[in-house]
Amino acid sequence: MATDSTQIFLQYPIFSRFLLPFFLVFFILYAILEKTKILGGENHKINALVSFIIGLIFVTFLSPTLILNNLVLFLSIAMVIVLIVLMIWGFLSGDAEMKILTEKGWMKITLFVIVIIAIVLGALWAFGISLPTLGSNLISFLFRQSWSGSFWTNALFAVMIAIALALVIGRAAKKS
Repeated sequence: MATDSTQIFLQYPIFSRFLLPFFLVFFILYAILEKTKILGGENHKINALVSFIIGLIFVTFLSPTLILNNLVLFLSIAMVIVLIVLMIWGFLSGDAEMKILTEKGWMKITLFVIVIIAIVLGALWAFGISLPTLGSNLISFLFRQSWSGSFWTNALFAVMIAIALALVIGRAAKKS
């Protein structure tokens, strides 16, 4: 059983504050330089050297490193959520192709969402709940709570990832 004083070597500050952010910046920048060929076509060593220097400059400043560490926390959680959603989607659809992203698939999704909204609004009207009262209570509940700031940050990040995935999948479907 591990106590609070024991740490695995990846939890040491040299890894979490220096090596891991350095490697993340280095590899992402190197991949971008290789893909875009900004510094020339076959200059792998120059791309690696520029990435190395920018990675070292990045980790010497505290503020960007802390921002990156916080961003990695949100990113890892968001990626796990996206992976789980895609796995569930794959299990439910049963086919390798995502046919729901075609034009008729989007129409079905839009129609489904409109029907659900109509059902919810009809149920609220049937129970005598007025929309202005519900709206003010809902806004207070969603935006004026202690947890709402972190929730909306995560929700916005998840929506941005979903949009990016939809764009990538849509472009891949058009190419094939």
